[in-house]
Amino acid sequence: MDWARQIHIKNAAEIALMREAGRVNALALAAVRELLQPGVTTADLNAAAEEVLRKHGAVSPFKGYPGPYPYPASITVSINEELVHGIPSEKRRLREGDIVSVDCGTLLDGFVADSAFTAGVGEISPLAKRLLEVTEGALRAGIEQMRPGNRTGDVSAAIQQYVESHGFHVTREYTGHGVGRQMHEGPQVPNYGTPGRGILLRPGMTIALEPMVLVGTPKTRVLADRWTVASADGSLTAHFEHTVAVTEGGPLVLTLP
Repeated sequence: MDWARQIHIKNAAEIALMREAGRVNALALAAVRELLQPGVTTADLNAAAEEVLRKHGAVSPFKGYPGPYPYPASITVSINEELVHGIPSEKRRLREGDIVSVDCGTLLDGFVADSAFTAGVGEISPLAKRLLEVTEGALRAGIEQMRPGNRTGDVSAAIQQYVESHGFHVTREYTGHGVGRQMHEGPQVPNYGTPGRGILLRPGMTIALEPMVLVGTPKTRVLADRWTVASADGSLTAHFEHTVAVTEGGPLVLTLP
């Protein structure tokens, strides 16, 4: 795919619409975060997010998304070694010590916002705590590079260097991406790269940055449901994401409350 041709520059009015979608997305994720306790099902988390979207007249761009079969839920819920694309289920209950990655998208007034977080259920291990801190720190490092005149490789390299300096790994197979009227636009922004390379960042670009970090290996495998992606060695994973606009004044995070 020629990602450069898929880039859509947004004007101020369009960025404002994306900011509203991002605000609703943040509210949906906040509702999910409040439910993270032992015994709650991952379907309960999906229902909480859907209720927020309905309340604000929004829908999920995830639901029905094409893949091995249409994605059946409005959020993805991935636990422990699961990195991304976990399918919510009435049968899957959270347990003390789990770490849970939740990814949510919101389609509102024709524009998409996309963000994710990972959090613990009750008391989690020191390794899990460090993994969450590093992954969220990598997202901040990537956002800091989202400035006019930089390139996508500067963003990717900042994420990679931050993660690897703490002894963890970034996935090579799943990437950040442009977002706007479509869930996936250009440019593609991997979690590894070389400074000074890639697409030039210009004001009006809107990109979902999403560090996906693994403790033991960068390699992944797809589980039997054909959607859920897990670490190849069964080690813990984490995922943080924000939709960010490039502006003359610096990076503008669109998916904050």
